[in-house]
Amino acid sequence: MQTRFQPAAALLLLFSLSMSCHTRETTPAGHGNPSDTARAVRLITLDPGHFHAALVQKSMYPDVDSVVHVYAPPGPDLDLHLDRIKAYNNREKDPTHWSEQVYSGTDFFEKMLAGHAGNTVVLSGNNREKADYIFRSLQSGYHVLADKPMVIDPEGFARLEQAFAIASRNDLLLYDIMTERFEITSVIQRELCKRPDVFGTFQKSNARHPAVIKESVHHFFKQVSGATLTRPPWFFDIRQQGEGMVDVMTHLVDLAQWECFPDQALDYKKDVLVESARHWPTNLSPVQFRELTRLDSFPDYLKGNVTSDGSLQVYCNGEIRYALRGVGIRTTATWTYKDSGTMDDTYYSMLHGTKADLVIRQGAAEGFKPTLYIEPLDRRGAPERNPQTAYEQGLYAAIASLQKEFPGLGLERTRSGWRLVVPDKYKEGHEAHFARVMRHFLGYLRERNMPAWEVPDMLAKYYTTTRALELARRNK
Repeated sequence: MQTRFQPAAALLLLFSLSMSCHTRETTPAGHGNPSDTARAVRLITLDPGHFHAALVQKSMYPDVDSVVHVYAPPGPDLDLHLDRIKAYNNREKDPTHWSEQVYSGTDFFEKMLAGHAGNTVVLSGNNREKADYIFRSLQSGYHVLADKPMVIDPEGFARLEQAFAIASRNDLLLYDIMTERFEITSVIQRELCKRPDVFGTFQKSNARHPAVIKESVHHFFKQVSGATLTRPPWFFDIRQQGEGMVDVMTHLVDLAQWECFPDQALDYKKDVLVESARHWPTNLSPVQFRELTRLDSFPDYLKGNVTSDGSLQVYCNGEIRYALRGVGIRTTATWTYKDSGTMDDTYYSMLHGTKADLVIRQGAAEGFKPTLYIEPLDRRGAPERNPQTAYEQGLYAAIASLQKEFPGLGLERTRSGWRLVVPDKYKEGHEAHFARVMRHFLGYLRERNMPAWEVPDMLAKYYTTTRALELARRNK
């Protein structure tokens, strides 16, 4: 969607909108006002600036009121969000029927806190204010579902600790959106990691020689829900979006915790040792910036990051080396402007075990689709040998037990071990995972049964990323 600058009369109207408060309603045609006040969960979308805010509403949920109250400042971020919801309502296949009731004005946050139009705040947007949004929303009695990252610096982490304390005292739920836990190859990698007869234990390791390696590559130019994504200009300001080390790196750190120590509460004060971190920029030309944002020039708040050749320097890349309960881990997140092939983000995950390596690759050989390999260290356990070895018997028994939950899983022999064969029905893609996160969150709300390890592990995760940022900036 391209932003067009209108004639003087329209500009005057835009100015008046920005200086006052406005309420508007968007209801899908043919549905009237489908509010069902008997439903337990009434969503509030606060200051949506990232497309993840809309992806939460790509599906409908039986226990969620279809009226969603939106509080935001007027401007393109709000307009793009409403356009995405409208597209979901109007799509031909399985359309949604959300009714967006919008309040826009400079006092939008105070209006939300006082209004109590809903009971659950969804946060996905500019990260500069997110820690305060979380803290004050909980103070006012709202549950909070926040997109990553919840916080982007050590000061924000201290605020997050206080927020979790408020949530605990007031029986409120604070949860972050970790979509990658629902990617099928990560699910099976985690399950096989738990099996000593398949994986063994983690190899002896340290930060220089890690037993766990996780890498992700992201692209600024991408497609979302079938349309080219327009990035808000503040996305490229690390003071508002945060560096890559505290943003997309959150997923990698979360997966490392979730796979290495499943269902276990971590204590960041004792279990996490961040040993080193580094960060570096990706440069965007003015032409690339215009293609991403639809703006003809850099905003004033970005001009301090413009280099002598006129390109914008964005510190979106980072590497963390740390130990988690003695297991050496390296996580790396990088950004490019555009991938020449698929435009999809890619992921690599290596777990080094004493019996086998569990590896997720997503390169050209895999058709850029995440694929899990099981590669035994003892090549006598490799599949070219017959008769079937004890290791192979154990591996096939493990897959057979997983087939109870995931019918159709299989194994295919490779030169170095096996490749997991996954039926297409489990290959949902990133956007579909938002509905899965939402259903888990709604279940926790309904049953009040969020696992006890989730909160300490969220704290461990954000301690790791913010502590690493502190070290990277100090070393620079």
